[in-house]
Amino acid sequence: MRSELFAQDHFERQSQERWTLQSPRMLRVGLGPDVVATKGAMVAYQGRMGFRHEGSGSLGKLMKKVLTSEDAPMMRVSGEGEVFFARQARNVFTVLLEGEGMTVSSSSLLAFDDTLSWDIRRVGGAGLMAGGLFNLELSGHGVLALCSDGAPMILDCAGQPTYVDPQAAVAWSANLVPGIRNDLSMGSLLRGGSGESFQLAFSGPGFVIVQPSEGVPVVRQG
Repeated sequence: MRSELFAQDHFERQSQERWTLQSPRMLRVGLGPDVVATKGAMVAYQGRMGFRHEGSGSLGKLMKKVLTSEDAPMMRVSGEGEVFFARQARNVFTVLLEGEGMTVSSSSLLAFDDTLSWDIRRVGGAGLMAGGLFNLELSGHGVLALCSDGAPMILDCAGQPTYVDPQAAVAWSANLVPGIRNDLSMGSLLRGGSGESFQLAFSGPGFVIVQPSEGVPVVRQG
């Protein structure tokens, strides 16, 4: 049988590393230790794997999920072998946390080491018209994998105030506490507005990762 499909680039990349990009859009994770992933992110696996729902882990986080309607259903993957993750052919990249923290848009989270801790954070000032913005903060020692709709850009927020469309923000330094910039006036509301009325406002030492897409629209809270 002959086909360009069987070119070497299309075969699994063997590696001793636990986290390996198979391509810009697919991630391979080797087990041993458990990994936590967003539900639906697994596209294939080899070996013996078990998948189970990952609960909130504490009453406090459970109450936050209920009160904020944060929709980031996660699963725990256990076993031996390799598991492959992807999401809608989006670009995948990994981040090694070495005691630091990162705040992540739940729509951009793919998977992370279970050695990392996580919690739900609310963006201050994000009320009804901003869609009610809640994100996940991960911290500790371990690797996390994110996905971006296209090649991401990193903006340094230390030099000047930085404003990002909430749907384009992939992740940012956990020490940054974003606010909401509201450009919506009554006049623009009556005229239909610009479609860019709310932005996340960042200021201070740290960075924000931005994707070249507004991705999935933010669901308005009713």
